[in-house]
Amino acid sequence: MHFIKKIRLLPLLLASTFSLINTGHSAMAADIEAGKAKAVTCNACHGSKGVSMIPMYPNLAGQKEQYLVLQLKAFRDGERKNMQMSPMAMGLSDADIENLSAYYASLDPSGK
Repeated sequence: MHFIKKIRLLPLLLASTFSLINTGHSAMAADIEAGKAKAVTCNACHGSKGVSMIPMYPNLAGQKEQYLVLQLKAFRDGERKNMQMSPMAMGLSDADIENLSAYYASLDPSGK
């Protein structure tokens, strides 16, 4: 009988675990306004609305939030290297990265 109760809880446990793994987010929600404030430094290369006017720099507006989180952490942690981005990401905390990523994901990719 005790075994059956555990089996009933298994789908709930798996669903909540998958949800955490799939989103990759911490329990704390990202702060878009804090990300916007932190993005002032990013504007020179990536544009004030996340759309770069310089062809060699990618547009960040409308990018998937989790993608941005992974890339910024890779730059910060040295897993991905780039002459401009590695030093820029080095001082970012996990919260900064979450906030920046949420901010850029919230922007219109057309730059409007």
